Amino acid sequence: EMERSIHDSLCAVKRVLESKSVVPGGGAVEAALSIYLEDFATNIDTREQLAIAEFANAMQVIPKTLAVNAALDATDLIAKLRAIHNAALKDEAKADLKWVGLDLHAGTVRDNRKAGVLEPGMSKIKSLKFATEAAITILRIDDMIKMTPVQEQGNAYEKAVQNGSLNG
Repeated sequence: EMERSIHDSLCAVKRVLESKSVVPGGGAVEAALSIYLEDFATNIDTREQLAIAEFANAMQVIPKTLAVNAALDATDLIAKLRAIHNAALKDEAKADLKWVGLDLHAGTVRDNRKAGVLEPGMSKIKSLKFATEAAITILRIDDMIKMTPVQEQGNAYEKAVQNGSLNG
């Protein structure tokens, strides 16, 4: 077990060195992306707006899951996190709030950059790309599935006459 833990730690360091960037953990990236995509979706006047808004909503699954797994009030924490990231996006004076994520020990939100809760940028980008590709694949499959059109069968009287059930 100790060897596996050391191996996992070394792999995490390797990923950070390879990506040459880190992003805040604790659901900060997902919350910020959700807020950004919701704002972006409101500027689109086609039906893609609905897909983008739902994808933005799906981004909240990560912070919600983190909070639920820590036995915390996910609704309250996610609301606070979203409010903070909304302020960071819309007010340049509050741009440093983009680093705020969940503090699962204290059951609140905090600046995860200062707390050292960071993730390799490359890993976050890859996970978001895979999630996006999976969603697109599902949508394409859904588009390909076509229901065969229902052919008109006629009414019961016509069927009976055709079958010879009515001799008349």
